[in-house]
Amino acid sequence: MKVLYSCLSKSWGGLEMGAVQDAEQLIKKGLSVDFLCYPGSKINIEANGRKLKCITLKASGYFHPFQIIKLSRLIKKNRYELIHTHLSRDLWILSPSLKLAYSKIPLILTKQMGSFVVKKDFLHRQLYKRVNFVLAISREIEKNVLETCPVTADKVLLHHNSVDLKRFDRSLSDRKKIRNEFGITESEILIGMLARLSYGKGHEEFLYAAKKLIKLNSNLRFLIVGEASPDEKEYGEKIKTLSESYDLKDKMIFAGFRSDTPGVLAALDIFAFPSHGEAFGNALVEAMAMGKPSVATRFAGVLDIAEEGVTGYLFNRKDRDDLADKLKLLIDSPEIRKELGKAAREHVVENFDVEKQTEKLISFYQRITP
Repeated sequence: MKVLYSCLSKSWGGLEMGAVQDAEQLIKKGLSVDFLCYPGSKINIEANGRKLKCITLKASGYFHPFQIIKLSRLIKKNRYELIHTHLSRDLWILSPSLKLAYSKIPLILTKQMGSFVVKKDFLHRQLYKRVNFVLAISREIEKNVLETCPVTADKVLLHHNSVDLKRFDRSLSDRKKIRNEFGITESEILIGMLARLSYGKGHEEFLYAAKKLIKLNSNLRFLIVGEASPDEKEYGEKIKTLSESYDLKDKMIFAGFRSDTPGVLAALDIFAFPSHGEAFGNALVEAMAMGKPSVATRFAGVLDIAEEGVTGYLFNRKDRDDLADKLKLLIDSPEIRKELGKAAREHVVENFDVEKQTEKLISFYQRITP
């Protein structure tokens, strides 16, 4: 099967990572995949680095008549059997290109982010008319798509994000490596969160919980992995200043951006996911895959991932005292940490394994293509 994957984003985050991972997995399963991306973008660089066959198109956004003509010719020439995009904005290029090419091949849209804008006007109805199916990464997104996009329920399907269990395997990571790097002893309990320093990720609640918990147990260390994007530097500084005002000092480590995510997660005893609202929660799934018990926000996409009292604990959104209380339950019991961590890994293996999810996706492709 010959597939055109599309993600003309200039950014690099969970959405873009998911698109590259899916394309890579489809190729491993024997599909022929071309990857449509913006020239020189981070996703273009990453896709090239992974040896994906990239087709670049200088179009990111709305109406680009010359690029539409160019893409329509490519669609005709390459005889794709299906087009799959991870960016709804790409429909402004894809839908008219398919029409111009007189192509009836299926067009699939994966929705990884919700919209605050209702898109049921005439123009959006024309764009979405060409979309055969929308894949939503969580029930929260599935609901949002039906509320904001001009599609019917029979065209919206649930397809969760997934994790590479061969990479996120605690038996392959040295727990002591990161702990030694930051001077954390084996007897200390390390609690960490991995998230960009951005409003809404829950850093303020995490810092408050750390301040409260250290007063009860001095044998704790806290780790924040992630840095602020260029337009969020001020918020990043605010978080570091708040940490100083709480007198956390050597108890709180700001590690910045790290590419060795499995190694970082291996070092943790407890994973915190205090985000105010996530469409899914890739970082949480990765932590669970590494066998880490977690405390996560009882909200949005997290509800598709975590099971209260089985894989970890849930706390009320933005409730910093509830976060501290739930973390304390895990701090106080090594046995519960071990039990929930084991269950977390098993839950991910059953529900979010990239191998299984890729097989489901290919089966879906086969059902909707002639």
